[in-house]
Parts: sequence; C-alpha cells; structure tokens
Amino acid sequence: MSVRTRDTLGGRAAIVGIGATEFSKDSGRSELRLAVEAVRAALDDAGLTPADVDGMVTFTMDTSPEITVAQAAGMGELSFFSRIHYGGGAACATVQQAALAVATGVAEVVVCYRAFNERSGRRFGSGVQRREPSAEGAALGWSLPFGLLTPASWVAMAAQRYLHTYGLTPEAFGQVAVVDRKYAATNPAAYFHGKPITLADHAASRWIVEPLRLLDCCQETDGGQALVVTSVERARDLPHPPAVITAAAQGAGRAQEQMTSFYRDDLTGLPEMGVVARQLWRTSGLTPAGIDVGILYDHFTPFVLTQLEEFGFCKPGEAADFVAEERLPLNTHGGQLGEAYLHGMNGVAEGVRQLRGTSVNQIPGAGRVLVTAGTGVPTSGLILGSDDRG
Repeated sequence: MSVRTRDTLGGRAAIVGIGATEFSKDSGRSELRLAVEAVRAALDDAGLTPADVDGMVTFTMDTSPEITVAQAAGMGELSFFSRIHYGGGAACATVQQAALAVATGVAEVVVCYRAFNERSGRRFGSGVQRREPSAEGAALGWSLPFGLLTPASWVAMAAQRYLHTYGLTPEAFGQVAVVDRKYAATNPAAYFHGKPITLADHAASRWIVEPLRLLDCCQETDGGQALVVTSVERARDLPHPPAVITAAAQGAGRAQEQMTSFYRDDLTGLPEMGVVARQLWRTSGLTPAGIDVGILYDHFTPFVLTQLEEFGFCKPGEAADFVAEERLPLNTHGGQLGEAYLHGMNGVAEGVRQLRGTSVNQIPGAGRVLVTAGTGVPTSGLILGSDDRG
C-alpha cells in the first residue's frame, strides 16, 4: 500500500465471526478471561474451532498476550501474531493485519481481539498519572504542564477551535450524542438501552472541559470483543454471509502526535483520517454516496463531525446539520457513547451485523459499511461489503 496508489488487498479476506462478552461497569473477572470468552464466542459464531486458528492480532495496550489467549482458548500452533499501537486507532488495523496475513498465505484463520476492565480497573479517562521518559512522553511534555492531562482536555482544544472557525455552539456536538443514544435505546446489549436523550439533556449535562459536556464523552466499559478473519473462498462455506474487507487502511498525518497535534496549521480537521479516507476511496472505487451505514469512532462527539468532513460526506463546518438530518445512518449499535467503549472493536462487529441483516437497528439493504478507528492518533478504517458472488 502507498498513500498515493491503490492497493490490492480488497476482496481477498472477510470477517466471518463476531463474539463479545456482556458490556458492564464491573466484570468481576480478569481481562484474560474476558478475552478468551470473546474469542470463543467469535469462533462459535464462525462455525470454527480453536484448532482452526493459526493467527492472532490485538492492541499493544491489551494485557492478554496472544500466546496466553491461545493456550487458554485451546488453540495450537500459531504462524502469525501481531499488535497495533496507538490505542483506539488500532481497531480497524487489527482487521487489516489479519487480512494481510490471510491474503499472503501467512495464516488461514486469524482472530482479532480486545479485552479490558476499563471501568473497574484502569480508567483511561483519569488521564496521565505518571509517564516514563520516552519520545512519546516528551511530546506530552509540551501540554501536561499547562493542565492538559486527560483525553477530554486534549480533544477540547480542537473542539473549541472548530466551533470558533465555523461560528457554531456546543449544540453541534449534541447532535451526535442524540443520534447515538437513539440507537442505543433500542439495543439490548447497550449500557444505555432504553435511555434516549434530547438536545436539552445534552445541554444540561455538566461540563467536563469546555466545550465538552459529560454527554460528549464516551463511556468507560469492562468487556471483550473478538473477530474472526479468513479468506473469502473459505468464508462461503461457513454459517453466516461473509463481511468482505473491501478496503482497509491506516493513516498518520504530518506533524502527528498522540492526541496533542496542536502545532499543525489547522486544528479543525483530522489529517490522519484524511489519509485513511483517500486510501479507502481509492482502493474500493467508492464515494460517500456508495456507503449505506457509517460506524464512526466516537470517543468524543466533535471528532465524529470532523470525520464526516474528512471523508467528504459534507463540507467543513456542515457535519452537525448532516447528522441532525440523519442523511447517513450512524453508529446503529449506539456507538461508544451509547453501547460500550471497546476501543472501537464493537463498532466493527456492528458493521458485520448490518451486512448480515441481523442488527437490532437494521438498515434495509445495507451492502456497504464504513467503519473507522480512534481519532486524534494514527488511525485506521475499513469498508466492509456484502459478498456479491456469494
């Protein structure tokens, strides 16, 4: 792959299994057990066994090593294992790595997983407590002394600039929260099942870091999610219609930092997601008009708006109206604001359900789904499609 040319990965692998634990605030069990439960559920869903697996991919932030999960899940030998950095930016990249392994014959069945006790254990929202000397730590050193200690504070800087540039109010962000919670309200697996909100609710929620309110911020969740990837040919013999990986991409922008890219010329966009968008459109041959459902990473509402703009669904500054008018079904599982915060892996699973026709908020005729990973960091994205030859 290149940032300038079409790649040849599309159409060579598919997601054939999805599995998750319940989503909670106190799982009562180890992160390893959560990972194994999710992996076994995904394999059962795929109609495969642990013995079929020869590859595994997870996040650098995950605490459950591939070989430990493999042993606990009853797997045998592995010919491929890989990890992706940058927190939630890794979500779609785990699937890309699996697809690359399958397409090149390095592995035949690859499991991607993410599991954590992010509410009852380490809470990312608490911010930076202590940092060892490192290149990454040095970059944060330009922001931490001034009180920018948490993810919300880092995003708030860009969010404030976005509102100022386009003459908007924080209600623009509330549009995303309302849509996510609308879908979560009808999703039994969502933490906020049965609890929709209004713009007035959003405006009444307490400030976290201006201009972000509580309802602009994703949840903290305990749980696990796993996905199974294999070749399209093998997928056609398995129980469910395959979710074909039509295109997959990673992206890092110029002057990229982890959540604190404040020294760019413009803070109102997400250049790293622009890299992903160009590659997904180039490889798939699609345009925004060809997407039926968008599953956009929503750790904070402002970056859903800027993602829509980077992908060309609307012009800069117009995404709030785009969302309010529901021109594209967004985060039909409820997103990380409404269903669960699983570093975006539950969003990939919702994309698969939409293509299978099994989502609780099914969009009729969904045949192409855009899924994105974490924003503000080097990131990734997928276009998943139905198997047109199946």
